[in-house]
Amino acid sequence: MSNRSKFRPCIDLHEGAVKQIVGGTLDSSNESLQTNFVSDQSPGWFAGKYASDQLTGGHVIQLGPGNTEAAREALAGYPNGLQIGGGISAENASEWLEAGASHVIVTSSLFDPDGKFLLDQLDRLVAAVGAERLVIDLSCRRTANGWTVAMNRWQTLTDVEVTAETLEQLSDSCAEFLIHAADVEGKCGGIDSELVSFLGDWGKIPITYAGGARDLSDLELVQELSGGRLDLTIGSALDIFGGSGVTYEECVRYNRQNPSPV
Repeated sequence: MSNRSKFRPCIDLHEGAVKQIVGGTLDSSNESLQTNFVSDQSPGWFAGKYASDQLTGGHVIQLGPGNTEAAREALAGYPNGLQIGGGISAENASEWLEAGASHVIVTSSLFDPDGKFLLDQLDRLVAAVGAERLVIDLSCRRTANGWTVAMNRWQTLTDVEVTAETLEQLSDSCAEFLIHAADVEGKCGGIDSELVSFLGDWGKIPITYAGGARDLSDLELVQELSGGRLDLTIGSALDIFGGSGVTYEECVRYNRQNPSPV
């Protein structure tokens, strides 16, 4: 496993467009939605950019319905170079791999509508695509007990806590974890340092953390706090998403100057 944190790119899709959204405001009605940025560029443009700069491990997230065509365009722009999440189930997971995704990312399909974890659903996904092509999304909200996994656009708290025991139990069923800190997602107010430190202390399989990154120093902070065992996605702070905290070129340069050990 790598002991060098790296920047991982993202393409967040909402109603067919590339957007940056304040994560905690995303509900089914869109009435409280806070949007930081809507791109004029297509999903394929971003995917092609990531491909040409040889950025690996990035993800495409479908935030709600109406994104299938846009997601397929992104995957076609970087075959086997991007993970796909949002509406993934045992029934459609293999279709997304055939469309060019390197991995499928799952959250909500692992729970019933009330947020109760369904182990049989995880087993079905592993049977459908294999643990080596599966990323489990444990995006969470801070609660009295620490962090609780949130589903349904991060609006519904589940019965799963983000603990070392949880990570241990699920790690045999996936290749990686993706963890958005939903409370700070899209706010550019800094990462959840406590969560990053905790995840780094566990750090047995690759984990991508997202949420709150404001500039390149946050990438260096993730490196420091996690011992290089976490990668970082930067969204709203990035210039290609309308941000002013860090440029995309700086992130590409950081990865090239700090290559992960083979």
